[in-house]
Amino acid sequence: MTEPGGIISRIANTFVAALFVVTLGVSGVLVTDHEALAQSAANGVVAAIEVEGNQRIEADTVRAYMTIAIGHPISNDAVNRSLKALYATGLFADVTIRRAGQSIVVNVVENPIINLMAFEGNKRIDDDELETEIQLRPRTVFTQSRVQADVQRIVQRYRRSGRFAASVEPKVIQRGQNRVDLVFEISEGSLTEIRKIDFIGNQSFTDGQLKSEIATKEARWYRFLSSNDKYDPDRLTFDRELLRRHYMSKGFADFRVVTAVAELSRDRKDFFVTFTLDEGELYKFGKVNVETELEDLGPDRFYGFLKTASNDIYNSNLVEESIQDLTFEVGRLGYAFVDIRPIAKRNREERTIDVTYQIREGPRVYIDRIDIVNNVRTLDKVVRREFQLAEGDAFNTAKLRKSRRNIRALGYFDKVEIKDDRGLLDDKTLGGAGASPANDRTVITVDVKEKSTGELSFGAGFSTQEKIIGDISLSERNLLGRGQILRLGLNLSSARQRVDLSFTEPYFLERDLAAGFDLFNTQRDLQSQSSYDEGSTGTVLRATFPIAKNLRQSVRYTLRQDTVENVGSDASRFIRSQEGVRLTSSVGYNLAYDLRDDVLLPTDGYVARFGQELAGLGGNVRYLRTNASVSWYYPISESFVGNLSYDFGNIFGLGENVRLSDRYFLGGSSFRGFKVAGVGPRDPATSDALGGTIYYVGRGSVRFPLGPFDEFGVSGDVFTEFGSLARPDLDDTSSVNDTGATRLSMGVGILWRSPMGPIRMDFTEAIVKENFDETEFFRFSFGTRF
Repeated sequence: MTEPGGIISRIANTFVAALFVVTLGVSGVLVTDHEALAQSAANGVVAAIEVEGNQRIEADTVRAYMTIAIGHPISNDAVNRSLKALYATGLFADVTIRRAGQSIVVNVVENPIINLMAFEGNKRIDDDELETEIQLRPRTVFTQSRVQADVQRIVQRYRRSGRFAASVEPKVIQRGQNRVDLVFEISEGSLTEIRKIDFIGNQSFTDGQLKSEIATKEARWYRFLSSNDKYDPDRLTFDRELLRRHYMSKGFADFRVVTAVAELSRDRKDFFVTFTLDEGELYKFGKVNVETELEDLGPDRFYGFLKTASNDIYNSNLVEESIQDLTFEVGRLGYAFVDIRPIAKRNREERTIDVTYQIREGPRVYIDRIDIVNNVRTLDKVVRREFQLAEGDAFNTAKLRKSRRNIRALGYFDKVEIKDDRGLLDDKTLGGAGASPANDRTVITVDVKEKSTGELSFGAGFSTQEKIIGDISLSERNLLGRGQILRLGLNLSSARQRVDLSFTEPYFLERDLAAGFDLFNTQRDLQSQSSYDEGSTGTVLRATFPIAKNLRQSVRYTLRQDTVENVGSDASRFIRSQEGVRLTSSVGYNLAYDLRDDVLLPTDGYVARFGQELAGLGGNVRYLRTNASVSWYYPISESFVGNLSYDFGNIFGLGENVRLSDRYFLGGSSFRGFKVAGVGPRDPATSDALGGTIYYVGRGSVRFPLGPFDEFGVSGDVFTEFGSLARPDLDDTSSVNDTGATRLSMGVGILWRSPMGPIRMDFTEAIVKENFDETEFFRFSFGTRF
């Protein structure tokens, strides 16, 4: 029998053991669940993304910038990528990302918004121009990196204007609602000029000669209107090319610019520029040949168009000019698709370069489209009607050159560049290589830069007797962008009062027919010359049209009333006999044959004109007038241009003497060195000029640059003029001074194409003259444009 105490003891031990087992089991379960949770957290997914600190930017926008999203696995790499993506937006100054269980918490500090921007201290460059240089704007996000980038842009803008000492300090003014005002405080500094330009390695040309070839110039007081004496790295790069062109045109085919260095002085006020050159050897042209693959056109046909010749100093410019002339000639012969390439073979031992011009039929290319760009006010049709080509035509470089010449001749543009989808076609590349055989279509783009076509001109002249002659004219050569010409002239001199109005439509009825009219009223005080006053009122209807290549004809009808009045009591009897009113009704024509290379500033070619006028179709005046002139231009050298011209005029009455108002008067601008009406028949008793019915004037001149002033558009010329005026067509000429002898004058002139317009001064001495002629030494004229 078991004792009660033993039973109790066994029950207690069993309970303790059971309790231990249960406790152990529970502990095991708890340990197992903790490891599972830890493993789940390490390999879990994002349950939520919470955004804190945002004020303007929506939380969904922040989440959209992140690379991690709800449902994505959580990893340090994913968090880092999201952090970088948020910083990359530029919207936040600070970003932190932390985990909260299964959630991601993103805390952001937003960059402020720019409320206001301003510039202080800028005097040389206005606010509007600086605003175009920078990227920041009001209501955009402020960041330090953007501010520093804009600071550098402003500094670079000042450096381009020659102010390398300029500095910019950005100031930030805090405003409410996370906004800031940004102020760029600018210290412009003084102009950083080119103090000295040196060349190292030049043996064949002096420093002065090379300085004249480059665009960069040394600082001088007279360059106040130019920026070429300010350092510009782009200009320095262009100078390297200019030096290369110069040496290549002088025979140095191996020339290279080793270095072009600009060093800033310690005070940051001046630059010292040094070019290190390797001239190489001087070459001559060796054998010059032409090879052609064109049918029926042998090479002998083209040798006459070559500018290059054996044993001449090598000149790359002449090679380019030969290609242009060959291309033009081949195109004129009907070969629209041509490829002309010069093949050069250099012989270093003999220092010669053989050149072979290979003329091959190029790819067949057609014009798909012609685009006119950058014409703000000029209508497209004004440019298109000058084109020798149209959409669908075969590409022809000869016609393209002619088109560019026509557009330039309009005088509406400072720049005319023609491009196709194969590159720029300018004076040196027009007529270059053909297009790829896989592309038989091309787009022609005419890039123009318009200039002022309105003109307000003033003129003045001073004679030896200090008599002032002046006039004012107001004209618009591109009215409303249609190419129409409107002019209003007013002469305000003491000797002449003239008002005239003219209008010209260059393409009347959409044809190559320039039609227009002139209205005029002139009152001339000729008391000091011929003791009478003259009035003339009338109108002219005119039209001009081409009749052949380079040949144009104009026709006109004139209705004019002339009055000779206020004849002095001591005037010549020949003048008194002309007092009264005459009505002239006349028709006339003019022919002009123009082969000049440029209408505005010719350097080569000639222009010839011939015209006649018949009066007597109504009115009470009858005569036949004939005028002719020819002017020839010749390039003496690269910078010197010669000019020879000759003018002739003759008028004779039909059954009556030629009236005073219809005679020629010579002098002033028509014959420098003599006063207006200072040459020709004269009444010895009264010294009155009587005019003449026949005259001629010949001129010879040489235009040349004026050294350092050439960059400002200043040029000079030396000239000589000779001529005569005779035969006043009077009943009795026995008492008239009329020798018909040739007069001669010589002089020098200075022409400045200034920003205000052309300014000209002439100093002329009459060398051969008659004792009754009246002379003048100095003439001056100026003008301005608006």
